[in-house]
Amino acid sequence: MSTIIEFRNVDKIYKSGDHILKAMDNVNFTIEEGEFVVILGPSGAGKSTLLNLLGGLDTVTSGEIIVNENHVEKFSDDQLTTYRAKNVGFIFQFYNLIPNLTALENVELMKDIVDVDINGLDVLDSVGLKNHANQFPAQLSGGEQQRVSIARAVAKQPTMLLCDEPTGALDSNTGVLILNLLQDMSNTKGTTVIIVTHNAILAEAADKIIRIKNGQIESVVVNENPKKVTELEW
Repeated sequence: MSTIIEFRNVDKIYKSGDHILKAMDNVNFTIEEGEFVVILGPSGAGKSTLLNLLGGLDTVTSGEIIVNENHVEKFSDDQLTTYRAKNVGFIFQFYNLIPNLTALENVELMKDIVDVDINGLDVLDSVGLKNHANQFPAQLSGGEQQRVSIARAVAKQPTMLLCDEPTGALDSNTGVLILNLLQDMSNTKGTTVIIVTHNAILAEAADKIIRIKNGQIESVVVNENPKKVTELEW
């Protein structure tokens, strides 16, 4: 595998009056193409900040973020918009579906964002929801809505999927289904999947585990024998 993501000496500082918060403090790590990565840490550790910087939703104070040999920290606003559209699929704890569009329409909305041939039915089929294509979000369960949000994220064929507590609002059985789907995308399609979570159990299924505390990388561990999500004891 080749390195697709690299953080070099990344700092992120937020200022509010006299108060200074160093959300990222000299952060360094690499992620390989197609890895299933779990980022662990307590609340306020900097996990979401890291994800936002990688996804181009926020900018570094100093340091370098390199994705596919491109320096993201040097991108203009227009370049960041293009980067987010073409390279990044976002999956959040809450689904952010458009309520007056069907599942199919929510997925095919990606056609307006990127120049990619999208067959919404095929994408919904890949997450087991082809038969729900014409239903609106309110007619779907939480797990089904999350699968629509995943389908929407992968429809544009992004380089990476960034997932911020993607199962936080789901029951355990549905959560396992979603995580298994994400792991399968990493294993079979070569998608780089990065999941921010509080759930340390998921580390056993990761190819790489990055632990973060107080804005600093505490450890980076490569898991030589990751388990399948369905094998974990939740």
